[in-house]
Amino acid sequence: MRIHRHRIRKAALDVQQYRVNHRIKSDQVRVIDEDGTALGVLTLPEALKIAQAKERDLVEVSPKAQPPVCKILDYGQFKYQKEKEAKKQKAQSKVVEVKGIRLSVRIGDHDLEVRVNQATKFFEEGDKVQVELPLRGREKAHKDVAQEVMERFLVSIKTHYEIRIEQPLKFLNGRFTMTIARV
Repeated sequence: MRIHRHRIRKAALDVQQYRVNHRIKSDQVRVIDEDGTALGVLTLPEALKIAQAKERDLVEVSPKAQPPVCKILDYGQFKYQKEKEAKKQKAQSKVVEVKGIRLSVRIGDHDLEVRVNQATKFFEEGDKVQVELPLRGREKAHKDVAQEVMERFLVSIKTHYEIRIEQPLKFLNGRFTMTIARV
């Protein structure tokens, strides 16, 4: 087995790349000082001279503006702050998962109650719930009974939480499905 030592490593965080000093492509730029005061629209060589005189970098912070907005600041510190913000944002974000609960046409009251408790636990964790009820054999002739079971499940969930229906009740490939989430 071959060991790959020179794999291309992908950046762990999505931090926007900024053009710095001579990598700025525009001829004219709107310059903002490190204090936040606007110096006006200058040519690129003039802005670079001002930045070099203050021993700072000229960083293009808004490239899509007309003319592009550049700030005079310490690029290393600026990049560090942006990475720190991205880490904090990543730590605070939670990926919403879709958990599944399966019911049956002949489900008992207690079993239905157990499924409702499972759904409430999923809602407390911040997840969505996909409820499915597969129909087998002769059950396919009694879709009305399956819909009643799904309605009973919805009513019993609504006693615990206020919910919104993300995907309404739908019959597809021999099964009823619906996705619900907590409001």
